[in-house]
Amino acid sequence: MEKADIKKKPMVEKKMGAYCARDDLGPREKKVCYYIDPIKRDVAQPFSTGMPPDRVCKRINNSNPEICGVKFPIKTEKLEKKDLSKLRVKQLKSILANRGVECKGCIEKEEFIKKVQDTEHLEQEL
Repeated sequence: MEKADIKKKPMVEKKMGAYCARDDLGPREKKVCYYIDPIKRDVAQPFSTGMPPDRVCKRINNSNPEICGVKFPIKTEKLEKKDLSKLRVKQLKSILANRGVECKGCIEKEEFIKKVQDTEHLEQEL
């Protein structure tokens, strides 16, 4: 979308509708589109004023809290140890769960990071 079109609320609504009409959307994107469709105008208005996405999320959270609650998987390819250390343990556990691996006996964050690094080859196979 061009910068000039971002300031126009009808154009933002039209682009959101076009995006949600695509066939190649994943289940999470479809879920977000399902929630946004009835309140498209409320979502387009703050975007057209240049509000950042996190502030838009806080604003529409009052009318529909499910939209901002949709979690997207963490992309782990080419993550270094310093990047993994920025993640929460809960996120590291979800990465391991997506790979079908349990970290039995893992207590410290460093142990989870090591297990994620050790099982990195499993993700490419998926």
